Amino acid sequence: MSDLKIWFVIVVLGIGTYLLRWSFLGAIGNRPIPVWAERMLRYTAVAVLPALVAPLVVWPAATEGQPDPARLTAAAATILVGLFTRNTLAAILGGGGTLFAMLYLLG
Repeated sequence: MSDLKIWFVIVVLGIGTYLLRWSFLGAIGNRPIPVWAERMLRYTAVAVLPALVAPLVVWPAATEGQPDPARLTAAAATILVGLFTRNTLAAILGGGGTLFAMLYLLG
């Protein structure tokens, strides 16, 4: 791809992102949000982290898309630590520690 085409894509995506955010903040920002929409928006932050991490666990680039026991074990450890401690930082550190330990043990 040429440099012009890449910059065109970047600019178009930037404008699209701006308009999408403006639609919530600018167009309806001064009106109250309906209760049903507010209830659903509460789950947005909770859904973002798993949506970012799940592809890296199921189809990791490090193994060319093949499921990896180290990453699956680390994901399970993260979930378990999070469920038992109810602490996000503890879950992240537990999962990271498990991943490093499993990568060391499995070679």
